[in-house]
Amino acid sequence: MNRNHASDDAIVSNTDGGILRLTLNRPDKLNSFNSVMHLMLQDALHAAAKAEDVRVVIITGAGRAFCAGQDLSDNVYTPGAPPADLGKTIESYWNPLVRQIRRLPKPVIAAVNGTAAGAGANLALACDIVIAARSAKFIQSFAKIGLVPDSGGTWLLPRLIGDARARAISLTGDPVTAEQAADWGMIWKTVDDGALAETVENLAQSFASGPTYGYGLQKKAFLSSASSDFDAQLSLERDLQRDAGFSADYAEGVAAFMERRQPQFRGK
Repeated sequence: MNRNHASDDAIVSNTDGGILRLTLNRPDKLNSFNSVMHLMLQDALHAAAKAEDVRVVIITGAGRAFCAGQDLSDNVYTPGAPPADLGKTIESYWNPLVRQIRRLPKPVIAAVNGTAAGAGANLALACDIVIAARSAKFIQSFAKIGLVPDSGGTWLLPRLIGDARARAISLTGDPVTAEQAADWGMIWKTVDDGALAETVENLAQSFASGPTYGYGLQKKAFLSSASSDFDAQLSLERDLQRDAGFSADYAEGVAAFMERRQPQFRGK
């Protein structure tokens, strides 16, 4: 099935061949989020979790940026007026969004085509695999306006790059190049700008023909590992492996191995 939104929507979506492609589409605002864009992306991810014709999700940006975070004009600061409740914005929009990405039982790839700043950087880092164009940058820009990294930034960054680097890039707001991010382990890899789309597409096609149910169980295990002790994680691995072993995809994988052919996974 092929689903499309009009090109002037804040989120452009297309599903084809098991791949859901979601493009953040406010290039004149560097794809910063307003409330409409938040709700559209949340709805798209909610539908993707249930859709049998979606087996992998790609998130990218239109134009020269991936995402500049929150559109500050949605919460305009007026001298003398009561300040906007930014905690409400986080609780209503950003927290549900990054939770959806982490819990979605299918791989989510961030194709970072340009600058990812503020919550936009942490949106990318919440994805399972991040591939960035060589010209891209990751900026924890919160300190520049007196704010705190959100959307999982203070949780993700220390685990990805260590406490010292996480604190430094957050407190200074200094940009991290795509190559540096890859060297540090913040993202999976960087590619030449012209190769980004093809690289991401090839990976997505591999996932779309892979054992989707097993991918979802892997995501569940990794999500749990952050708060589990070793023994609890061993028990969870046992339980998830039991579930995986009862799946049709496992049966097909073993049969294909024994018959020396390519498996035909059905994703259920």
